[in-house]
Amino acid sequence: MTNRHKNTFITSILAAVIVLLSGMPLFAAGPVNSAQPVNIQADRMDYDSVRDIYHAQGKVVITYTGGTLYADDVELDRRNNLATARGNALIRSGGDTLQGDKIIFNTKDNTGTAYKGFAFMAQNHFYIRGDKIVKSGEMTYFVENPVVSTCDGDAKDWEIAGSEVKVTIEGYGLMKNARFRAKDIPVFYIPYLPFPAKTKRQSGLLLPYLAYSQGKDGFDIEIPYFWAISPQLDATFYQRYIEKRGFKEGVEFRYYLSKNTFGTVYGDFMENKAVTEVNDETSAGWINTQRRWSAYWNHETTFGPQINLRADIRKVSDKWYFHDFSSQNYYRNNYSLTAEDPFKKIPFLADEALPSLESTVRLTKGWSQYNITALISSIDDFASANNDRTLQRYPEITFTGMKQSLFKTPVFYELNAVYDYFYRGAGQRGHFVEINPTFSVPFNAGRYAKITPQISLREAYWSRDDEQATGDNRSGTRSIYNASLSVTSQVSRVFDVKMQSVEKIRHEIKPEIAYSYIPKVNQSNMPDYTPIVTPFITPINALTAVMEEQNSVYWALTNTFTAKIKEKNGSYSYLEFLRFKLFQSYDINEAKKDMTGNTAERRPLSDIGVEVDFTPYKYFSFAARNIYSVYNGWKQTNYDLSISDWRGDSVTLGYRYTLDSIEELNISAKAVITRNIDAVFVSRRDKFNSRTVENTIGAVYHSQCWAVGLDLTRADSSTMIGANPQTGTDTRIVFKLSLTGLGKFGF
Repeated sequence: MTNRHKNTFITSILAAVIVLLSGMPLFAAGPVNSAQPVNIQADRMDYDSVRDIYHAQGKVVITYTGGTLYADDVELDRRNNLATARGNALIRSGGDTLQGDKIIFNTKDNTGTAYKGFAFMAQNHFYIRGDKIVKSGEMTYFVENPVVSTCDGDAKDWEIAGSEVKVTIEGYGLMKNARFRAKDIPVFYIPYLPFPAKTKRQSGLLLPYLAYSQGKDGFDIEIPYFWAISPQLDATFYQRYIEKRGFKEGVEFRYYLSKNTFGTVYGDFMENKAVTEVNDETSAGWINTQRRWSAYWNHETTFGPQINLRADIRKVSDKWYFHDFSSQNYYRNNYSLTAEDPFKKIPFLADEALPSLESTVRLTKGWSQYNITALISSIDDFASANNDRTLQRYPEITFTGMKQSLFKTPVFYELNAVYDYFYRGAGQRGHFVEINPTFSVPFNAGRYAKITPQISLREAYWSRDDEQATGDNRSGTRSIYNASLSVTSQVSRVFDVKMQSVEKIRHEIKPEIAYSYIPKVNQSNMPDYTPIVTPFITPINALTAVMEEQNSVYWALTNTFTAKIKEKNGSYSYLEFLRFKLFQSYDINEAKKDMTGNTAERRPLSDIGVEVDFTPYKYFSFAARNIYSVYNGWKQTNYDLSISDWRGDSVTLGYRYTLDSIEELNISAKAVITRNIDAVFVSRRDKFNSRTVENTIGAVYHSQCWAVGLDLTRADSSTMIGANPQTGTDTRIVFKLSLTGLGKFGF
């Protein structure tokens, strides 16, 4: 099953031994076979015709399909299908190797023995050695005094050893006197260790999560168990004990029926002990034990090239769920903004209380020029005492026609149509239909300008079915149009710079100006569930529930700088290292507003949007997304800076500011202290509320086949003692461990 493997602890590496044995160049196929081409080179070679035996001596090299055999002495008994290699015997197949003092194998039934054997599998970097490595049958193996590790060198940092191991592929194996050793020091011992000998996935314990929180959780231990149910289905059981909260149980089921149908189901539950936490202005504490839970289902089926069904169901018992388990939870561990992993599709970083949580089921059908989407959406609004007034879409059907020529004329059209049924337990609810065709006639004016006149029509129909709907308020229509004209241009110049690998820089300027007109239409009788619409020109942060009158001019200016870079191999690449954009709109109606009896000043100029992207080379990037009011100053500033170097040192800084609501400073740094030691620092500061969200310092020592680390985190923790809220800090210690081939936790 694609992307389905989870590393179990001891059994994972034992199963890897089986993969190693079954794929070994000696045992996978007989190296010398009359049906395969064989090339033998040696200092001396003779043939005994009576016994039908070839004997090669001195720097013997036998090349065959799939590999090469090296030895000082090789004897091939063709009558008995037996080959014996002695003296520095080595079989190499790709990056895999098997060597021994003596290797004997049967070229007919592919059985054999390597004495004082030592093998290496490059794909997983596994080493195995044994006094005897024996393949006794098609699916059976035996290793005497086996030692397994992923560490390089003669003195292994860690290894798993035993007195013997017997294995049947796709069945089971048994290791006697199994022991885990670190630098030859026994750490773990079990006299008999049975394990599943599957060459694909194995059930077993995953590496645990271990942490200590001084104020919030106490000791926090999670021990997951992975169950490989079938090639298409598996489960992971999460057993977690949080000293100050209680016992939490979770289970995840993942299924992969085909490359077109797969999904994940997860749920957890706990009886949370009575706590007295206070978060923001609302207490998340409770006097009695509280039942807390979460549920998640992600499913995706592709029925054809352009037919897709996807479900994203997310539910939690309370708004503080993600906040209280911010250091470690299933949702945070499976956060991803890409679609690379089909089983990792949580779109939000679950480390803070969310204002709301949406669940959706979506069916999409596409054609070359058209697309239709059916959507069911359910929102849990945690900011409300109950969810009765939250609008749900049961369902929404959207039809989209891409921009295309109308009957092969210069006229282009595009079409958007939507049907919604908006439901809520209390308040207005009902049907809403809107059809929005758009027509445009773009043409070029000379070499430097493109002019696009456009008209967009919006025909809407609504019908309420709530108990408060009466008379004219029960249903209605709305007709409105948006006429616009846009002019865009593009000029550029190329500069010869000849600076290091940069040969040329292209500077491009793209000015834009547009005019948009929407007439005044009475929309006072429209229901309050009318969806937000976007006119041709929308001032920043000025979306409305209905299409308001508009008479506006919009301008934008974009500058881009692109470098032509000559690579070391003589080829060329291009890098857009700087992009700078400004945009704003001007409201003509606001500028002409009658000020008689009006104390408010005219403000026709919208906020100015500022966008900057600067990436001069791979170790540096800077981005800014700002909004400036010509009347009130900066309303929003967002900066992201990332600096790194070839060693792996890195610093990222993020600053978020929104007037009267947000001011955050986030810093993350990694320093390579030595070749083996890294230090990390993370700081998240909420300056608006004068609190430290997180301060973390940590260190990691990593070797070739293992790593160990420790993180110390301090954060604000609000608690309630009696009826009085008290503020303080919570300290959390997280232990990290990674063993190559076995798995990792904490990282």
